[in-house]
Amino acid sequence: MKDKKWGLFERYGIELEYMICDQNTLNVLPIADALIFEIAKGYVNEIAAGEISYSNELALHLIELKTTEPVKDLSKVADHFQEHVSRLNKILQKFNACLLPTGMHPWMNPHTELRLWTHEQNPIYEAYHRIFDCRGHGWANLQSAHLNLSFSSDEELKLLHSAIRWLLPIMPALSASSPVADNEITGFCDTRLEMYRKNQIRIPSIIGHIVPEPIASREEYFQKILRPMWRDIAPYDPESILQEEWLNSRGAIVRFDRNAIEIRVLDTQESPFFDVCILKAIDKGLKYLVNRLRNKEIVYDAIPTEELSRLFLRVVKQGDETLIENKEYLDLFGQKGPMTASALWGKIAGMDRKSLSRKIAEKWNSSSSQEEKRQIYQDLATCLESGNQYGG
Repeated sequence: MKDKKWGLFERYGIELEYMICDQNTLNVLPIADALIFEIAKGYVNEIAAGEISYSNELALHLIELKTTEPVKDLSKVADHFQEHVSRLNKILQKFNACLLPTGMHPWMNPHTELRLWTHEQNPIYEAYHRIFDCRGHGWANLQSAHLNLSFSSDEELKLLHSAIRWLLPIMPALSASSPVADNEITGFCDTRLEMYRKNQIRIPSIIGHIVPEPIASREEYFQKILRPMWRDIAPYDPESILQEEWLNSRGAIVRFDRNAIEIRVLDTQESPFFDVCILKAIDKGLKYLVNRLRNKEIVYDAIPTEELSRLFLRVVKQGDETLIENKEYLDLFGQKGPMTASALWGKIAGMDRKSLSRKIAEKWNSSSSQEEKRQIYQDLATCLESGNQYGG
């Protein structure tokens, strides 16, 4: 979305992250640089490969696929991602490796297995590692789907940002896919987000309450969010390596460099088709809220951030079964309660799919051996390659 301002809901940018794992054991393999070199014949940060591009992440066992250019609609984008998943899996056969979906690796030990990207932009990753120590699940073991939505003015920024901050607390009810870490059920539907929210606690202004604060303009965003976190990290970052927009780690961040808001709270699903299904549901919910704002049925700063954050944390733990009783929150969507987060999504977008996290947890709890547990994730790798749904 760089160098051009598209209006509200005119363009969508999508990013999907996957683990690179050994084909037999499914242990993580830190070979993203080798994979990129195999394709580009050099250690580069990004490869444009038609509709989809590939890029590195902080950890060497991760690869990101993203739309090369923002798309006008979401109707065909899943097919493009699926094609490139298969392409990368074919190349990875040379390394006896494959791509693995979901928000976290189930048995990776991030304290011993993390390997940082060592090529272009390595100073950024080294700075993060020096300040925060990236040897933890919240840094080394997390895979997400990002949705970027365009805006072209302060008014559109206010409308979109407001709608996102309201919808964001219940997004993990759809997208949670990380119930397992350290080879155990954690008790959280979205363990990735539970780990992620603590990874920069040393400098709290960087992540805030995950749910972003209400803002009405570009200048207010700089004043409330960007300048405070740049100020707070400056003593740890004397070379100003990290003092950029992307330092902001809230669940949705404004990217003025691309005139978009990036949603970051979504776990990766078993195949691109289901990632895009969730993105379509979110798009529908946001359009509904934006229309209500435009019609002055609700005000842009309704509901305190702390209250939205409390709901978000309950959804991170309880997922689609979270009971929502807050009348003011349900009023945003024209609903009366109480109702579960899953039921609310059914009302908002007709999306009533059981979360992938719940399916994985049910299968894991019924498994009696490590081999059966490994097979769960082998089946998920197969779903990613074939584009099928996990568990029917």
